[in-house]
Amino acid sequence: MIKKTNKNKLRVKRHVRVRNKITGTEERPRLNVFRSNKNMYAQIIDDSKGITLVSASSIDTDLKAQIENGGDKSGAKKVGEAIAKKAVEKGIVNVVFDRGGYEYHGRVKELAEGAREAGLKF
Repeated sequence: MIKKTNKNKLRVKRHVRVRNKITGTEERPRLNVFRSNKNMYAQIIDDSKGITLVSASSIDTDLKAQIENGGDKSGAKKVGEAIAKKAVEKGIVNVVFDRGGYEYHGRVKELAEGAREAGLKF
């Protein structure tokens, strides 16, 4: 019998393992990334209170007009810039980066670089 592996199940296992070590506090909330085939999503979360402070995605109406394809690198960079702008407006500058079990390259890296360029520190 051949055992098939599911990439998403492996990603979720990695994410759970990392989440045991990384938590967002009031001083340094967690910047969480989720990517699908067509879109990118980012949230800044305070885990001590269990609330989302700021969110941005490639399906937001203001970003959708600027982005040709929400699932590519340029779209991810715009999402990173958008979440950083919203966070800085709320007074959030320092965050902990949670890559969600994804490798740090491609779209996840572009989102992180866009957020750094727009003012977030992690």
